[in-house]
Amino acid sequence: MTELIFFINQVVIAGAVLGCIYALGAVGITLIFGILRFAHFAHSELMTSGAFFAFLLAMLFASWGITTPIPTGFVVLPIAMVLSAIFALGIDKGFYAPLRKRGAKPVILLIASIGVTLMVQGLIRLFFGAGSYSFFETETKDVFRIDTAFLGSTRPLVITEPQLLMIVVTVVSVLALHFFLTRSRLGKAMRAMADNADLAQVSGINTALVVRVTWVVAGALACMAGTMLALDVTLKPDLAFNIIIPIFAAAIVGGLGQAYGAIAGGLLIGMAESLAVFNWTMVLRPLNAVLPEWAQLPATLALVPTEYKLTVAFVILVVVLLVRPTGIFKGASS
Repeated sequence: MTELIFFINQVVIAGAVLGCIYALGAVGITLIFGILRFAHFAHSELMTSGAFFAFLLAMLFASWGITTPIPTGFVVLPIAMVLSAIFALGIDKGFYAPLRKRGAKPVILLIASIGVTLMVQGLIRLFFGAGSYSFFETETKDVFRIDTAFLGSTRPLVITEPQLLMIVVTVVSVLALHFFLTRSRLGKAMRAMADNADLAQVSGINTALVVRVTWVVAGALACMAGTMLALDVTLKPDLAFNIIIPIFAAAIVGGLGQAYGAIAGGLLIGMAESLAVFNWTMVLRPLNAVLPEWAQLPATLALVPTEYKLTVAFVILVVVLLVRPTGIFKGASS
């Protein structure tokens, strides 16, 4: 039972947290692809800038002497999401909208998004430098240790307060997104435009409004994902730049243009990465008692080293592209 608790701590909890971050990021990417038909590589910088918005607000709260019962990063998150949504609208109006008016092809928009990525990351480095920051410079990170002695285990179940809140916030956000897409007029209009933009326009749907709402939702979710990532690790200018490929992989695995697929793909990629870097010797160690000496398990038995964790997303992505190009939920062909 001790081995099982260790597995839950190292794989299930870590995979769920990472999967939540990937899922929220992938939803934004898949919504933008579904409505505007291009891969938005600058989504990583929306996540990073959103995290910095939340960090500045948290530091502002600290300077005013405001204390909160939960990490301040979560308290200021709604305000940061509004700022990030406005920032996303500004990027679209300043860069992508003029290109769309000129009839630019999706590949041109994709290349433009790479330029936006470099520009935003450069601005962040200009104002904040290349160092790392922490949301917990002025407050402590609570760690919950749940005693599992009643299960016959000597190891407690460990989860930090931010990790617990991340999972709760993600569940609430997914439910809110579900009701928005299925019950609201704007949500139904977004789904109609994702299915067929020309037909949606002929049907009287305000496509310009749908595009703006798409950027608002994508920017807000990107801020949430980036802030949660910064709360779990540290905040730095390239915070989300290094995980943009797993996030894209999650969107493609779930099915491009399918919001629910992005959520499933994010959780799948996050859990797969945690399983791949887990040291299986810690769980299989009891087998050494029955294995011959020449077949004893090594001290470290992981599918891939931790530094190569990102390759897991590539492997899953390649397999999906070969076996099911439309993804789990049958989105647009990849």
